[in-house]
Amino acid sequence: MKPHLLTALTVLSLAAAPAFAAGNAHDHGHEAHGATLQLNAGKKWETDAALRKAMGEIRQSMAASLHAIHENKLSSKAYGGLAKQVEGAVGEIVANCKLPPAADTQLHIVVADLLAGAEQMAGKAKRMDGAVKVIGALDNYGKFFDDPGFQPIAH
Repeated sequence: MKPHLLTALTVLSLAAAPAFAAGNAHDHGHEAHGATLQLNAGKKWETDAALRKAMGEIRQSMAASLHAIHENKLSSKAYGGLAKQVEGAVGEIVANCKLPPAADTQLHIVVADLLAGAEQMAGKAKRMDGAVKVIGALDNYGKFFDDPGFQPIAH
């Protein structure tokens, strides 16, 4: 991402976090910041290697914990670890992803949901809702971004 977009993303994430946290588990919060995901003239947005790698890492972490999340058996410490993994992968996206401006704008929506979900997973309440938000963001990534190797998490 470009430096000025990093600043905008950081501001957006901080400003939108309370609105995201207030939403229910199925609200992805797009309306909270005035943007909705859309395809690129009917096609998925392009990705780059850094984005595909980071999103794959988030997917792998979430998929590995899915059973425990569904069974309500994931510990607070494990949720915190997942949150750190998501935040770390988002940091890699911010540092290394180089998308054209229109694709980058769409990616911000997914990233905002990832960060909001990570924040909830790191919190003291509704950690499962945060996991649901991250899984929803992963689903949206798969629907709107061209990453042939990416498979949504079946849930």
